[in-house]
Amino acid sequence: QIDLKNADPERVEKQIEKLFDIPTDECIRISAKQGTNVDKVLQKVIEKIPAPQCKTADPLKALVFDFTFDHYRGVIANVALFGGEIQKGQKIVSAHTKKRYEVNEVGILTPDEQPTHKLYAGQVGYLIAGMKEVTEAQIGDTLFLCKQPVEPLPGFKSAKPMVFAGMYPVDQTEYNNLKSALERLTLNDSSVTVHRDSSLALGAGWRLGFLGLLHMEVFNQRLEQEYNMSVILTAPTVPYKAILSSAKLIKEYGQAEMTIINPAQFPDKLSVSEYLEPTVLGTIVTPHEYIGKIIALCQDRRAVQKDMLYIDEHRVMLKYLFPLNEIVVDFYDALKSLSSGYASFDYEDAGYQAADLIKMDILLNGNPVEELATIIHNDKAYATGKSLCERLKDAIPRQLFEIAIQAAIGKKIIARETLKAYRKNVVAKCYGGDITRKMKLLRRQAEGKKLMRKIGNVEVPKDALIRVLKRQTDK
Repeated sequence: QIDLKNADPERVEKQIEKLFDIPTDECIRISAKQGTNVDKVLQKVIEKIPAPQCKTADPLKALVFDFTFDHYRGVIANVALFGGEIQKGQKIVSAHTKKRYEVNEVGILTPDEQPTHKLYAGQVGYLIAGMKEVTEAQIGDTLFLCKQPVEPLPGFKSAKPMVFAGMYPVDQTEYNNLKSALERLTLNDSSVTVHRDSSLALGAGWRLGFLGLLHMEVFNQRLEQEYNMSVILTAPTVPYKAILSSAKLIKEYGQAEMTIINPAQFPDKLSVSEYLEPTVLGTIVTPHEYIGKIIALCQDRRAVQKDMLYIDEHRVMLKYLFPLNEIVVDFYDALKSLSSGYASFDYEDAGYQAADLIKMDILLNGNPVEELATIIHNDKAYATGKSLCERLKDAIPRQLFEIAIQAAIGKKIIARETLKAYRKNVVAKCYGGDITRKMKLLRRQAEGKKLMRKIGNVEVPKDALIRVLKRQTDK
């Protein structure tokens, strides 16, 4: 920031030189608001970035790296040409789907769509070829001419969802409306994965995969604002993996490794050689006075310190290897609170690592509540189980019989809360007389409650379930 009154460009230049080895005399001070030195940036881009090594004489190779959907024109694919040229009227083939299309329009982005006569090798532009469904356009696909087949371009990977959450309509009569809204919204956001799901308490719904928590929140907001839909979004989870050792399970899944996005699919420990959890390499930049609190927070989240570097006398850069599950919900908020908003946080994928994972069930009078089952690290099981039991005790309405709320790992109970029954004073009418009269009434009441507890089903109300599923960090 060079156009602000409190800006300190000299200090920032020194930090850039220390972190990235870019000499201070090569740093360009720009201001987009005032237009200062913007032309110098464009000149540096021309100097530093080499031109693409492509030939128009080669066969057509076009890489689809993004796309949008238009209700009138269909799929608008953004393409980068690595060879040949393309123009309106040509017949092209998708290497992924093997479908044939006729090119209706090509052009460049300026940033608005600007139709042109041709696109040449080395250019980036857009292409409309009558693709009616989003599934026809795959990120990373290669397009080529019908009469000139080529090898698909390697190495391009589409975005993988890293955060999963269940989505259910508040009222089941709104199911079809929500389904229609989801279909329309995912047309313009292909990175969201959708799988049908159902729950005993919440009814029919979907399991959605997002790139991150912010992506999930934006998607949810768009559903509410653009389509006026009210939904229940369960607590987000991350995709775990299990290396199977059971021949029966390997045959069932067709491979020795399975991905778990729903706790209900969690395989038994006896049929698994090891569990894997996703990890990320996180970078925290903070003023030095908050280091102690931030290190304690990271250790609490099972992070492993990789590096610590003083950028200057006031700022420190910390690098930690985090389990993704520990940072996906509330880590950023906790970090900002501890550092009075001064610490910044960024992370990148670091693959999967072996972890001691378990499935924790929540039982009400011995019956499991499917919606509250969670996959968790063994070290955090007791604290999380106790917290869930306490929150359920506050959320479930009292009954005429006692309710045992338990957190269990397999057959072992690790935490318990008891919700006391409503109790009528049956001995109120006994004034004086023999004590055996009172004892008889109390014994009869106890037998009635015992019978009621055997046959009575405890149903968690939907609003109580929502309150429990939304993780409360203040408790």
